[in-house]
Amino acid sequence: MIVAVVGGKGGVGKTTIAYNLAAACDGVVVDADLGMADLPAPTGTDLHDVLAGRADPRDCLRQGPVTVLPCGRSLAGARASDLTRLGDALRTIERECGIVVVDCPAGRRADAGVPLAVADRCLLVASPRSFALPDAIRTRELARELGTGLAAVALNRPEDVTPVDRIADVLGAPVEQLPEDVALSRSVIEERPIVASQPRSETARAILAIANRVTAGSNVRMGAGSIGEGDVIPQEMAVLHKG
Repeated sequence: MIVAVVGGKGGVGKTTIAYNLAAACDGVVVDADLGMADLPAPTGTDLHDVLAGRADPRDCLRQGPVTVLPCGRSLAGARASDLTRLGDALRTIERECGIVVVDCPAGRRADAGVPLAVADRCLLVASPRSFALPDAIRTRELARELGTGLAAVALNRPEDVTPVDRIADVLGAPVEQLPEDVALSRSVIEERPIVASQPRSETARAILAIANRVTAGSNVRMGAGSIGEGDVIPQEMAVLHKG
């Protein structure tokens, strides 16, 4: 199974949640952000090399608390990458390892769309802040256009007044809330996934709930109709902020 972790904006916690989701699923996390990689990247071959045809993806896997297929940091490596090779690379890792969690770039560029199109389903990471929600809706629409089911929404650092049920209705998928948690925020840099370091915490339970939704495929629904960027997004945002 290939799971794309997507987000409409940068800075919503997508990479952190992808890393911890892979830990909860006993899977591999792939850093597919070719220009702004964030996952641990030791020396050696990486996704840039794979997409340039210089390496087998299985040889680039980095073992650790979470198995990672890292991505390089160089602009030259990003420019040399051929996105048409990404699907084959992800399917190779899937055959080798089972569950593959893909940390996708934010937004709607081609490098975000390609892994989303390859994935069996996706997890949308969203911020509760009103300015970020239109981008989350657009990303949900991109998934729909590409035929990738939305398994769940990870709502990162919600506030007491966050209208969670309305966000679930607008995005068309069940919402799991992730509270503010320093251990989660530092889990990638310290390479200590929350399900291992604090397995009984509220945050670990939320990550496991997300993993159950994603892997079981339960409650996957895309919602009816189509959302256009010009007129429906403001209407839906108005729904979110009704009293």
